[in-house]
Parts: sequence; C-alpha cells; structure tokens
Amino acid sequence: MEEILEVLEKNSKLSAKEIAEMTGKGVEEVQKSIKEYEDKKIILGYMTLINWEKTDKESVMAFIEIKVTPQREYGFDKIAARIYRFPEVKACYLMSGGFDLAVIIEGKTMKEVALFVSQKLAVQEYVLSTATHFVLKKYKDEGVEFEGKEQDDREAIII
Repeated sequence: MEEILEVLEKNSKLSAKEIAEMTGKGVEEVQKSIKEYEDKKIILGYMTLINWEKTDKESVMAFIEIKVTPQREYGFDKIAARIYRFPEVKACYLMSGGFDLAVIIEGKTMKEVALFVSQKLAVQEYVLSTATHFVLKKYKDEGVEFEGKEQDDREAIII
C-alpha cells in the first residue's frame, strides 16, 4: 500500500479514481486506505508548494542550527517540543553532527527572524548556541524545481 502514499506525496490533488488507475487498485480500496492512513496519522496533511517570490508577499526563511544540553529522562524531545510550538517554526529536526536541532523559521523581515532567535530561541534554558542561515533564493523544494529546466545556451558548431 506504500504505492498509494508515494503517489499522494507527489500530487495530493489526485482523485481516488486517478490513484486507482495509476496503482492498479480499486477505487474503494484506495479510499479505504487513504482514510486508514489519515486515522493512523500516517498522512498528516495535504500541502501546496507555492513560489512566494512570484507574489507580493514579503517573507524571509532561515535555517537555524541549535546546540542544546539534553534533559535527563527526556533527551532532546522536551526541548524540541518547546521550540517547535512557536508559530514561526515551520520545521524542527533532531540532527547528527555538529549541532543537535535544525529549525526552519519564517518571518516578514530579517530583523523579525533575528529578534525571534535572540528573544525567544537563544534564551531557552537548555539552548547553548544558535547559528542562523538566511535563505537567499530557493532553487528546488520538496523535489520541485523553482526555475524550470536549465536551458543549453551553447552555440552549435557546424563543421
């Protein structure tokens, strides 16, 4: 049944009939599977990927690396929960490597993001340090290219 999930992940606008045709399953079987995935919280939501640069909306996205001291008995989970509950936080991940948590946040301006980091994030009890990286331009997100296919600008040489 992972086949249904893979189809939905690429295009959540497809109808049960279209998914059934693509997977070779019955429409009722697809509908039942989707309902079951939703009930079991395997499917958590349906999203639309928008290229905000082509709209009038002003926003800034930043990736923040966070080093923390894990809590006894809770590890990183309780700290992560405190952080991901802020409405500015779009994603929060436990990482391996040089830092512990990676957070993606969105704000209206760089100043708003900087204030969030300095006034809400860095002051958290178990946060040791943060490093903020601002996104300057998106080229690809969720497997979708924002600029389209690269054109071959080379001139043909005729011999």
